Amino acid sequence: MKQIINSLLDTDLYKFTMQQSAIRQFSDVWVKYVFTSRNPLEWNKTLYDELLNQIDNFCSLSFNTNELEYLASLRFIKRDYIEFLKLYRPLREHVKVQLIDNKLDLQIEGPWYQTILWEIPILAMISEIYYDYIIKRDNIAKEVYAQGKNNLLSKINDKLLKTCDKYDDFMFSEFGTRRRFSFDWHSEAVEILKSKSPNNSLIGTSNVYLAKKYDLLAVGTNAHEYYQVGQALSGVQLGESQKYMLQAWINEYRGDLGIALSDTLGTKKFLKDFDIYFAKLYDGVRHDSGDPIKWGNIIIDHYKSMRIDPKTKILLFSDSLDFDKALDIHSAFSGKTNVTFGIGTYLMNDFKPILSPLNIVMKLQSVNGRPVAKISDDEGKTICEDEDFLHYLKKVSNE
Repeated sequence: MKQIINSLLDTDLYKFTMQQSAIRQFSDVWVKYVFTSRNPLEWNKTLYDELLNQIDNFCSLSFNTNELEYLASLRFIKRDYIEFLKLYRPLREHVKVQLIDNKLDLQIEGPWYQTILWEIPILAMISEIYYDYIIKRDNIAKEVYAQGKNNLLSKINDKLLKTCDKYDDFMFSEFGTRRRFSFDWHSEAVEILKSKSPNNSLIGTSNVYLAKKYDLLAVGTNAHEYYQVGQALSGVQLGESQKYMLQAWINEYRGDLGIALSDTLGTKKFLKDFDIYFAKLYDGVRHDSGDPIKWGNIIIDHYKSMRIDPKTKILLFSDSLDFDKALDIHSAFSGKTNVTFGIGTYLMNDFKPILSPLNIVMKLQSVNGRPVAKISDDEGKTICEDEDFLHYLKKVSNE
């Protein structure tokens, strides 16, 4: 295969924003990520060898002057971070990958600030290698691309157009890098979305390379891993870890990138931590699990309980969305608060009925040798390798 990742910008913005924080505030943090496929994923020696090749290719990349100038143009990116990126190289020693009984066993381990840029590209590699193998094996490349383009145009013409006719303030961003079909399709689909989305409803993309290429807003703040790191920091009480990381983000960005993620320890715990101080400082909250409309009403009530006008805040929805779900959510909150959407796999890997999308993730397993967990509002998304720690974390989160 040709090289899949050709630029270190070909990743999601929140990896850079978290890496900047990691360097400046958490340079001594050591992490371990583990790959998981939520649906069956058979891997063979051919695919395995290609993944090793692509990993080696990725390690040959560095930031060029033009890329660094683009990052430096983002007002929240600091000068000392750019100086670090001039020296940054992905290190092969941080990636451990094996093929065991036709299953992919993959781990990334090392300093957080050094390893954080591996997750998104390596998931994109796995996805593209898999689909390239399937379409070549079955000789269905033309049919697959035709189906994908037809599906995307139908969504724009049959779904998005009607939504924007009903709500001229409907806005969404593309969030599909990690589970995309391929880089080429990702780029083409973003170009189509930009040219055909009515009312400038496409406001941005999480992919920094494509944001630069198509003059779109690069969108993103932080991910679950950011809050999980706080669970293993010495001197930070476990029950206070989410508050600690919310404050650390404020310290780093001073009002920029003000969307908090609500479900690392579950919404109930988030509401305890997201007091009037944080509720006023942050611009809004992101939803990533659980019933979106129920969640949205809970967040609105939380703002109201502190006498904060929900119409001055933003609710960002990003959990397995399509345009139909986004329309339902927008309709539920129209006139009550500001809503926007991050839509990923539905736009970047829909080739049904020929192919189905993968559901692959790379999540933190440990920080500084200690277990960490994500307690999702969807039980199936809860992640932890240590049952005792998970039990204890749930206990302190509910106190």
